[in-house]
Amino acid sequence: MTKQEIRDEIAALKSDYIRIQSDLEKLDANGGNVENAEKHLARMEDQLKELKQQLKEAPE
Repeated sequence: MTKQEIRDEIAALKSDYIRIQSDLEKLDANGGNVENAEKHLARMEDQLKELKQQLKEAPE
């Protein structure tokens, strides 16, 4: 994967993260079950860490 592809994937993941975080806040405010959304956000955080590491290691 090229650096640009990794950057694009990071940007898409960040966008999804923000959307899910907003959904989680709405669920929480309405007394909904937030457990699944929290788990999903945690997995996304791990993906972001992995992608950022790949970006550091990717050749120019």
